[in-house]
Amino acid sequence: MAKGLLLAGEPMGLLIAQSEGSLDSVEGYSLAVAGAEFNVATGAARLGHYVSYLTKLGDDPFGKLIARTLRNNKIDDGNVLYTKERTTGFMLKSKVSKGDPEIFYFRKGSAASALSPDDVEHIDFSKFSHVHLTGIFPALTDSTRAAMMTLIKKAREANLFISFDPNLRPQLWPSQEVMVKTLNELATYADLVLPGEGEGKILCGSEDAHKINDFYQSLGAKMVVTKLGPKGALVRNGSSETTVPGFIIDKVVDTVGAGDGFACGVLTGLMEGLSLEQAAERGCAIGAIQCTFSGDNEGLPTPELLKAFMDSHQRVAL
Repeated sequence: MAKGLLLAGEPMGLLIAQSEGSLDSVEGYSLAVAGAEFNVATGAARLGHYVSYLTKLGDDPFGKLIARTLRNNKIDDGNVLYTKERTTGFMLKSKVSKGDPEIFYFRKGSAASALSPDDVEHIDFSKFSHVHLTGIFPALTDSTRAAMMTLIKKAREANLFISFDPNLRPQLWPSQEVMVKTLNELATYADLVLPGEGEGKILCGSEDAHKINDFYQSLGAKMVVTKLGPKGALVRNGSSETTVPGFIIDKVVDTVGAGDGFACGVLTGLMEGLSLEQAAERGCAIGAIQCTFSGDNEGLPTPELLKAFMDSHQRVAL
């Protein structure tokens, strides 16, 4: 079996409002699973890759839902840890017809927030060729921050290809200063960094995609792909830089999960031997597909659906 992709993060129970309105007025919710790393894991598994997920769940209904969902999506749960002392995190998400949905987290003190460096020790890195991390998990607690630093260092020692998506969640960090320092330190271990233009303003003082690419390349990244929203992405590989156009879609339903879809496309493209530019094109396609679905990960395509979308949709004019 080909070596696979390892991710670490906090999957959460997701309650999605069934009608529009503020979260305190909604009477019905549907149940799903959310989490940036979970979205990437699901997308990669759906495209046929071996994927494993490091996390910690509580012995409760949300934990059981997540464990079952991982198995149903063919995601290896051998690195899932369990605790009876803490509960699994969950979140509420409003339904909107335009703009971004309202989100409310119930994750403080969650099972995943207690993941520690000791929990990283049992991982068999020989099973993997790639590891993908985001800036969300280290934001939760000092313990998850230390665990992610241990994981990324061990992955580097094992010569895995490391990709890092800053995925800013300022509300989860003790301060912006700690957020910027931690995320840029983690980025120094990455082969590939996937920032967005808006994130660049906070993390490196510029919204200019060329300067963002310069910054992360100066920290040691071989590859940097700065996301330009619906326009596409600015791709830097060594001394080469190219703009990859986004895909035109008829209607944006929900942008949540689009960045995760993009990361999934880039990663799986590289794992399949595509060039960085071709991988970024795949990322743009999956990100666009995600925007046409209301769920965080329902739109993640199979290889056949991905090919059909890329063959039938026009690119943005540059």
